[in-house]
Amino acid sequence: MDKKSVRHVLGVSGGKDSAALAIYMRDKIADVEYFFTDTGAELPEVYEFLDRLEDYLGKPITRLGLERPFDHFLQQHNGFLPSPNTRWCTREMKIRPFEQWVGDDEVVTYVAIRADEDRDGYKATKPSIVPRFPFKEDGLIRRDIERILKQSGVGWPEYYSWRSRSGCYFCFFQKKSEWVSLSEQHPDLFQRAKAYEKTDPVTGAGYTWSQGETLDELVARASDLKAALVRSPKGGRKSWQEIFDQMEDEEDEDNSCLQCSL
Repeated sequence: MDKKSVRHVLGVSGGKDSAALAIYMRDKIADVEYFFTDTGAELPEVYEFLDRLEDYLGKPITRLGLERPFDHFLQQHNGFLPSPNTRWCTREMKIRPFEQWVGDDEVVTYVAIRADEDRDGYKATKPSIVPRFPFKEDGLIRRDIERILKQSGVGWPEYYSWRSRSGCYFCFFQKKSEWVSLSEQHPDLFQRAKAYEKTDPVTGAGYTWSQGETLDELVARASDLKAALVRSPKGGRKSWQEIFDQMEDEEDEDNSCLQCSL
């Protein structure tokens, strides 16, 4: 591989790990290209964080994928919402824009997976794209990421006060409690997410973001739990979020949309 022809690219998701990797690699590779695959369904806090990160990096973060919005692909998939088993949003709105952007160029893409994580991340479909994992290679773990973000002054995205990961506001990998928090933090986005849910008039099947229930039903259950905890307080008890999420059989954060840390 001719080093002069190789492109070095680093995807940022709007989350802590990819931001820390961008900061970590800034002075290691002068010609690194930063990019963000924008679904158009990101939280406002993500865009604010990206602006802050961009200022620190001193070079633009290229935005990809806004030519065709989520509704375009939803129509192509006959109104079937994406889910953990049918993740067409990842393929159509994350992977394809990235691979179209790099084309047939020889590319090294730097992926923000830490040394204390047990996952693989992005798997290239082209032999011309070679993934690298600097945090794994250099043995950096979560506390190192926290140190990098703090020392740089970039800090953490604001949404971490109520959400555990980056991603679309209607991401189906959200914890149940995070859906409830979305309804509280961004009621307008919660209403937009609800609008995508529907029932098939022929089969009666429900197409919902949260498996087995609508978002309204989910929020109602959380409200009932909160009320019950208020009526019977116990010293040292867990928060309603912890109790609510323990009631569910959910995917772990690390098994979620790996493309978000491309």
